[in-house]
Amino acid sequence: GLVDRIFTRIGAQDDIATGQSTFMVEMTETAALLMQSTPRSLIILDEVGRGTSTYDGMAIARAVVEYIHNEPRLGCRTLFATHYHELTALDAELPRVRNFHMAAVERDGRVVFLHELRPGGADRSYGIHVAELAGIPASVIRRANDLLAELEGHTARPMDQRVEPSSDGERVLPPAPSTAGSMQLSLFDLVPHPVVEYLRRLRIEELTPLEALNRLAELQRLAQEG
Repeated sequence: GLVDRIFTRIGAQDDIATGQSTFMVEMTETAALLMQSTPRSLIILDEVGRGTSTYDGMAIARAVVEYIHNEPRLGCRTLFATHYHELTALDAELPRVRNFHMAAVERDGRVVFLHELRPGGADRSYGIHVAELAGIPASVIRRANDLLAELEGHTARPMDQRVEPSSDGERVLPPAPSTAGSMQLSLFDLVPHPVVEYLRRLRIEELTPLEALNRLAELQRLAQEG
């Protein structure tokens, strides 16, 4: 039916003139739509929480979903796009939440995006494939795949989720199950490496060349202690 207003939180950019970071802009806009929406509004949110650390971002994203769903003066129709796989478990906890994903198939070892919306959450991300399509050097792609395989080495896909080829040779990548147990590597299953934590806290845009070299030396030390 008709809506009284449409609120969107899409895009990522700093507001240099006012000294606001990408994340501050994102939070300011999110706060505005949460305060001004009504039960008859339409809310469109894209990647809420991406501008801060992974855990902070995921916590904020989930809290926003729960607030829209549970707040008596809201409960409006909402489209919420995210790459936080853990959030797909919300469909089992919040009665009005439904998961959908954009379908993809694998052909000859390459992922092809179908631009087709299907029920269920995605069980993996395709960041490395997108990076390859964008022209990232092949050596970087190979290294990224090696690192991903290493990280996911202890998270095998359950038998009922294995991908079977179709009659025409394509492998349809399945949606995620209703629980988070068999997703692509959960953030809660991985103990962050000190180097990763150091990088998350590092504000590269504020470093001078000399400070950057000093930070690089510190990263090397942490990696060697590893």
